[in-house]
Amino acid sequence: MLGEKIGEENGKVTSRRVLKSGDPRYLKLEISYEAQATLYGVSGMQMGTYEIFERVPGQLYGEGQGVFMGANGEGAIWNGHGVGQFSADGSMSFAASVTVQAGADGSLSRLNGVLMLLDHRSTPDGAIHSEFSEWKV
Repeated sequence: MLGEKIGEENGKVTSRRVLKSGDPRYLKLEISYEAQATLYGVSGMQMGTYEIFERVPGQLYGEGQGVFMGANGEGAIWNGHGVGQFSADGSMSFAASVTVQAGADGSLSRLNGVLMLLDHRSTPDGAIHSEFSEWKV
């Protein structure tokens, strides 16, 4: 069941690379970013890298991983994948699912039992914004 909004992030793309895709008809990109984020009320910094593959013209698929480091000393690692698209103005949007591994105790431990759903947007100048919701069994 789709649950409540559990956090968000605002940040900036720190690097972009075009990678060899294995098929010259399609695009493959690597994007890294840093953001200020909040998860279940814990503020901190998030860093991640994801690869984007163009499956068919206009449809993007992405896979990524990263880390959230809370200001309270807690941390979590994440892995995710999703689908997206480029807009005519060069911005990009993604809908993704993310699994998280956090410590067994603490305020982030709740992340171990949810699938996080992500609404991610980036602008041509590299600004990013994401909102996180939980999906519980």
